[in-house]
Amino acid sequence: MTVTLYGERTPPADDRPTVQVTAVQWPVEESAPAGPAGSGGRGRSRRTRMLLATGLATVVLASVAGVGAYAYAGDVPRGTTVLGAELGGRSRSDAARELRAQLDRRAAELGAPVTVRVGERTAEISPADVGLAVDVDATVAAAAEAEAHAVDRLVGSRTVQPVVTVDVARLDAALKTVVGDQGRKMTMPAITWSGLTPKAVHPKPSLALDPERSAQAVREGWLSDQPITIPLIEKHPATTAEEVDKMVAELARPAVAAPVTLTTDKGSVTIPPAAIARSLRFSADEAGKLTARVDVKRLRTALGDDLAKVEVPPQDARITLTGGKPKITDGKPGQQLDTSTLGEALLAVLPLTDGRKVTGTLKPAQPELTAAKLAGLGIKERVSTFTTRFPGGLSSPRSQNIITAAKDVDNTLVLPGETFSLNGHTGERGYAQGYKDAPVILNGKLVPGVGGGVSQFTTTLFNATYYAGLQDVEHKPHSFYFSRYPAVIESTIFYPDLDFKFRNNTDHGVLIDTSYTASTITVSIWSTKIWDVKTEYSPRRNITKPKTVYLKPGPDCIAAAGSDGFTQDAYRVFRKDGKVVKREKFTWRYDAEPRFICAPEPS
Repeated sequence: MTVTLYGERTPPADDRPTVQVTAVQWPVEESAPAGPAGSGGRGRSRRTRMLLATGLATVVLASVAGVGAYAYAGDVPRGTTVLGAELGGRSRSDAARELRAQLDRRAAELGAPVTVRVGERTAEISPADVGLAVDVDATVAAAAEAEAHAVDRLVGSRTVQPVVTVDVARLDAALKTVVGDQGRKMTMPAITWSGLTPKAVHPKPSLALDPERSAQAVREGWLSDQPITIPLIEKHPATTAEEVDKMVAELARPAVAAPVTLTTDKGSVTIPPAAIARSLRFSADEAGKLTARVDVKRLRTALGDDLAKVEVPPQDARITLTGGKPKITDGKPGQQLDTSTLGEALLAVLPLTDGRKVTGTLKPAQPELTAAKLAGLGIKERVSTFTTRFPGGLSSPRSQNIITAAKDVDNTLVLPGETFSLNGHTGERGYAQGYKDAPVILNGKLVPGVGGGVSQFTTTLFNATYYAGLQDVEHKPHSFYFSRYPAVIESTIFYPDLDFKFRNNTDHGVLIDTSYTASTITVSIWSTKIWDVKTEYSPRRNITKPKTVYLKPGPDCIAAAGSDGFTQDAYRVFRKDGKVVKREKFTWRYDAEPRFICAPEPS
């Protein structure tokens, strides 16, 4: 007799798979003559029982296999829901579509403001403002990769939490407005100096948001319908107050207790405690770890001329005008301290009471500007020149001030990209620098003042750079118009408030050349010519007439004939190869200069 067992999935109307057993015939046990053990009759009965047992086992295995096939039909196990959406039994793409549809249905709920609590303050944050969203693909992947027994999938269900994303930086910025003054910055450990006395700054922990922990709290609490508590984290600096005090006692105080001797092949230099205090720096990194170092640049500044005993500074190459042509003079190398290890060597002996000596090594120091570099700057021709006239000859104080400024600026090299500042170059123009009293404009009238006349040199220099096509950075025309200057394109100066600056916006070096006669001052610019520059003027407009002002007679009274006030435009026109390339507009309004009369006002 043949027994055939097989499992067949035949989905009925409710789509539930069924395990069926077909073509089963049960054997009928007949009487048989007695025989020896193991006779055919008893053997057939035992085989029948074995076949039955085997068939039942096969039925059970087939049932389990069917259940597993049912539970894991599709990519997502059956019975799986996310945010109320049934994703079980679907492929990943179908599950993603269903989840997106569910998110659309719940858009209003998911887009509602989220209540957050930071310390004692509560606020609402818009999910869209901080990038709060459900990552559909990541959520479906998490649902598909879940591990569970097949039977559980058949008879039960499971809910998978969505994968939530948030923009950490935008969330942190939004939460900082909620924190307000509840937080506090970390007080970094430090050691400062008051003369030769070190002062300890003890560290204090910060109380602030931790961006990643804030983001995790929001991701976990977004869909809970409860206010989300955002933690404020206390963070302590790496260096403690006790360690700061120890550094003061074991390094800072001993460091300035006595001088240190710096020995070189060319002699010795004494490093006094004051220089040590200026160069011994204590600084903390972002984690609040305090470390000490010797700032060698500060040390060099503190030692000043004392280093001249052992060092020979290098000399840069120079360019001068000889016979109307640029001439380059090569620089010279020098010898300077090798500072690469000097700081560490000095730091090692500062805690000591004896043996406070360090050895310095002198190494060749090459000039920054070599003849080869200077030759490559393209200073080969005079690209512009400008001259203004002054009265009184060279003996007048005003003329002397003009010439003093011209000599100071003569032969100045401005490298490509550099900005030249006249105030920065000359410094304060006072009696100590050789300047004299001469008329200056102050509060709308001419009064005696040290350095009067330098504005004429400034105007001359401005025009030379203007016609060279160099970039104007800062200038200010006079309040009143003076006929010895070109209108609009002229400049006053007053230390330190009013300055004249230009930028070398070319790829070539710029050399400023100044010269003078008994009645003129000239500034020329040497470089490589790029532009042909001309000026076009608009007609004067808004003309006003001067009024007459009577001043108290005396040595401080300066009379003036007065001049009209007006507004005018000047256009700097750049030409190259005969074609206009660009135009720059300069506009200025001159006040009418009063007619100042040093006499009592007529009755």
